[in-house]
Amino acid sequence: MRELAARLRVNRNTAVAAYRLLAQAGVVVARGRAGTVIAGVEAVAQEGYAADSILRDIGTGNPDPGRIPDLSSALARATGRPVLYGEPVIDPALEARALAWVREDLPGLEPGPDLRITVTNGAVDAVERLLAQALLRDDAVALEDPCFLASIHTVRHGGYRAVPVPVDAEGMTVEGLRAALDAGVRAIICTPRAQNPTGATLSPTRAAALRTLLADHPYVLVIEDDHFSMLSQRPYETLIGPGHRRFALVRSVSKFLGPDMCLAIAATDAETADRLAFRLSPGTTWVSHILQRLVLAQLTDDTVLREVAEAGRHYAAQNVDFATRLTARGLPTEAGDGLNLWVALPVEARIVAERLMRRGWLARTGDEFLLGGHPAASHHLRLTVHDLTEEEAGRLVDDLVEAAERSAPRT
Repeated sequence: MRELAARLRVNRNTAVAAYRLLAQAGVVVARGRAGTVIAGVEAVAQEGYAADSILRDIGTGNPDPGRIPDLSSALARATGRPVLYGEPVIDPALEARALAWVREDLPGLEPGPDLRITVTNGAVDAVERLLAQALLRDDAVALEDPCFLASIHTVRHGGYRAVPVPVDAEGMTVEGLRAALDAGVRAIICTPRAQNPTGATLSPTRAAALRTLLADHPYVLVIEDDHFSMLSQRPYETLIGPGHRRFALVRSVSKFLGPDMCLAIAATDAETADRLAFRLSPGTTWVSHILQRLVLAQLTDDTVLREVAEAGRHYAAQNVDFATRLTARGLPTEAGDGLNLWVALPVEARIVAERLMRRGWLARTGDEFLLGGHPAASHHLRLTVHDLTEEEAGRLVDDLVEAAERSAPRT
């Protein structure tokens, strides 16, 4: 600092202040005795099809477009009188429906003083706004490890520090969350069911243990991303206890009404709702009332609800069928909840993925979902198989088993 200040002929405090501003803006990163360097932009994998690939993409994470309800009848009911500047940002009927949707999953919390609804432009928008209203740059956030790609991207983009919490078959581990709390995390992002990529769901026992742990940290912001919601085949378990002071349960509609329906509801404590309101002020950044009415029309349509329930059963059945085939062929696989399968391999996933490419498949390795600090490469593939035909599923099982066997070290 002294050398720079002398070279620029400015006061040393001015140089210190300049460095501080650059660090707060994320332009530079301090590395202690190694000095200060310009921050790089790390590429983060995204969900969706590889549009420029000629391979059969089995890592998309997309819902089946044929299982997304038709909008035709709902569009007619979504029209109404124009909404003007200064009016309430949330459609009252959607707000009432949203409260009914979350109330049974957040026991001990009552609408009004304890529980409020905010509408956002999708789950990622909700998480980003929730972190921004509560955290400062370089604050620590607990993330599941392996983790949902959008959560990784949101935390990195916001300049927060990701603290990994291991995930097992029952969700976030107690010891992992305890270590994260000891490390000073100010927020936790958790997927209570259909965890992406593993498909794990919190068990009642695990959820109770995590709530007990969090009882001593009531002001740590807990964000629950229930992205699979109406499609899930598992009951909902929450980390949010009746006495927790800062929380949000986020439910989007993108998995069952389509990714282009960019709307999510966030059920939060009153203070968090008030802070979010500053970012969703009338006349500037509200979510379109036409979109809100369109979502409400579908959420209250018995035909749509039956189609959504059938889609959830379809995804579960397809995953169970594929996992059973793999298990029978010597690759033990558990079908968790969600759109994807998390397949364990006896060798590095990268090797298997390369062999699958030669057979016409584009698979996604588990490395993309890891937060770092892992001594070994991932031995998992995340596969999206619910839209495969019977012939495609059989061929993929054959190719996957052969790729794993050819790659396995000989004993």
